[in-house]
Amino acid sequence: MRKTIFLLPFLIFINSCQYFDKQVPSKEELLQKELKSINWNEVDELPSINECEQIQDKTQRQQCFFDFLTAKIQEKLSIDTLSILYPELDTIEVKVTVFPDASLKFEPQFPTDSLAYDKIKIDSILHARLVDFPKINPALKRGIPVKTQFILPVILEVE
Repeated sequence: MRKTIFLLPFLIFINSCQYFDKQVPSKEELLQKELKSINWNEVDELPSINECEQIQDKTQRQQCFFDFLTAKIQEKLSIDTLSILYPELDTIEVKVTVFPDASLKFEPQFPTDSLAYDKIKIDSILHARLVDFPKINPALKRGIPVKTQFILPVILEVE
């Protein structure tokens, strides 16, 4: 009986040593696993403005930002001769790039077969008019500001 009492803890001790033999993953393995789990095609937070920051719903906040940006672009382009030079041009697609430092870049997007417009002239009008925007908060990925791009259809209002 005494042998059994001493033998039982000894067997438990020997068996428990197997728990200490498990390999700890290296830093590199953990890093690679984490990098594979990140979706690099989506951001955690889209660009925004201060007026839209209070909105909790992600879709509504995005729509608030896009509505604001579209309205601001329309306002700045409505005082120009773009609609007079090209009366048939009622909508222009603008590729907006928001950089991590909160700066903006605007590029007009034209159909590839379009020869009816002077692309250089329209581009220069956009660059001249689309300045002095309110502060835009850049998109965030894991808390780090990142570059984002999107295309906005902007309706040119003819007065």
